[in-house]
Amino acid sequence: LYTYAYNAVTKMLKIDWDLPTYRQEEIPVYVPDESELDALIHGAKSRRMAAYLQTLKETFADPGEAIRIEWIDINEKQQTITIAHPVKNHLPRTLQVTNKLLAMLNCLPREGKRVFPMSYFSAAECYRTLRKRVADIQKNPRILSVELRGFRHWGGTSIAFHSNGNVLLVKKLLGHRHIENSMKYIGLINFKDDQFETVTATTVEEILKLGAAGYNEYSVIRINGTEVHCFKKPKRFSNYA
Repeated sequence: LYTYAYNAVTKMLKIDWDLPTYRQEEIPVYVPDESELDALIHGAKSRRMAAYLQTLKETFADPGEAIRIEWIDINEKQQTITIAHPVKNHLPRTLQVTNKLLAMLNCLPREGKRVFPMSYFSAAECYRTLRKRVADIQKNPRILSVELRGFRHWGGTSIAFHSNGNVLLVKKLLGHRHIENSMKYIGLINFKDDQFETVTATTVEEILKLGAAGYNEYSVIRINGTEVHCFKKPKRFSNYA
């Protein structure tokens, strides 16, 4: 950033110099536990902050993108929110959300076009205060490491795990233009089995239907001479596959 700024000065003053080339080092992303995200959401005293954090969790949006969401971007019939004003060269995208989030948003006053009529600076300041208070109440110092972007990092790793490492799905839902940005979320954390829908099949017709519906077979057991095929698919991201 310093060299870019100095480069602008040299152009203005017509000074000849060679702009150095730097390669940014990759910093491992900190992935919080979902219970820590929920603790922050539930600990918010402001309805607006609670809804903002829930939006970050369900849309995997960059904090700056969520700030820009407008009421017109919310489709209650389809249960979707469109990230129509992306930042950092991300792509626009539409995400499925829960009725819980829609209800939280509907409780907010409608003051203009934007759902969250606040600056990113003020949101970040309020969040830091909230984070410190929740970490003290929970006696969990890990919460102090959860940045606003941590909601997005958790989302990326969740998508990667539940889609069996489908990097293209991570790229699509996070709005990345380059697949290299999506690769860092592959294989970071594990999740519990209770986050899957499970079902069984005993006939070829049933097996074919489950495969077409996006279920993955993970086991075959024999009960009283009958082969029972066990299938599962993630609850949260199966609609995007």
